[in-house]
Amino acid sequence: MIPVIDELLRSNKTSAKELWAIAVSIGPGSFTGLRIGLTAAKGIAFAAEIPIIPVPTFSALALEISEYFIKATNFIIANNANIEECYLAKFKFENGSLIELQIPELISKKDVDKFIDNGNLVFGNLKNVKNIKNISAPRASSVAKWTYLFGEDLLTFDYDYLEPNYLKDFKVKKVK
Repeated sequence: MIPVIDELLRSNKTSAKELWAIAVSIGPGSFTGLRIGLTAAKGIAFAAEIPIIPVPTFSALALEISEYFIKATNFIIANNANIEECYLAKFKFENGSLIELQIPELISKKDVDKFIDNGNLVFGNLKNVKNIKNISAPRASSVAKWTYLFGEDLLTFDYDYLEPNYLKDFKVKKVK
């Protein structure tokens, strides 16, 4: 990942020190993906002496999805967490604004139907959910847009205490 970032900066004839901040998707999401992304952001930010803006992954994705709505719409984002669980959040787009109705939480996949109301659109990467739209992660441009609109209050130089939002404990399974 770092070579890609280096090439991006080089092709734009800039350096990390010229950036005003680094936005990073903070979760929920995969343990490995969140750790790698946050580690890269912390390393670059520390070296360049710039702040980090932690971006809630589902909020950036909801912002991206809401760009396609014209009228008031309720929708759900539901992504795999593991074999038995998923991350789920509810949002509403109304009058040009995005409203978080239910913060992302970890639920059993057996309970997903309890959260889906008639008429709600569902986005994510779950299998066996009727009419789910396979959009499960925000584009970098959506993370950037969310940062521009909402991120200023989240600027931090306190890298040591910045952790991914896993929503669940990491458990190492023993091989039998």
